[in-house]
Amino acid sequence: MELTSVLLFLNGLGGSELLLIGMAILLFFGGKKLPELMKGLGKGIKEFKDAQKDVQEQITKGLDDTK
Repeated sequence: MELTSVLLFLNGLGGSELLLIGMAILLFFGGKKLPELMKGLGKGIKEFKDAQKDVQEQITKGLDDTK
């Protein structure tokens, strides 16, 4: 899966906009909370991908069983 397909919502944002958003997040959460926040985000993305993979496997298995 390409990064562009994952981040479709960032299609119209340039580098300066992303930098501004990053600075706002840093100011809002602070430097000490940011690594914890990113760790939680990474875990959430991993769980989502695992769930998506499970659903795809179940659909494929269901289609194979009907043949």
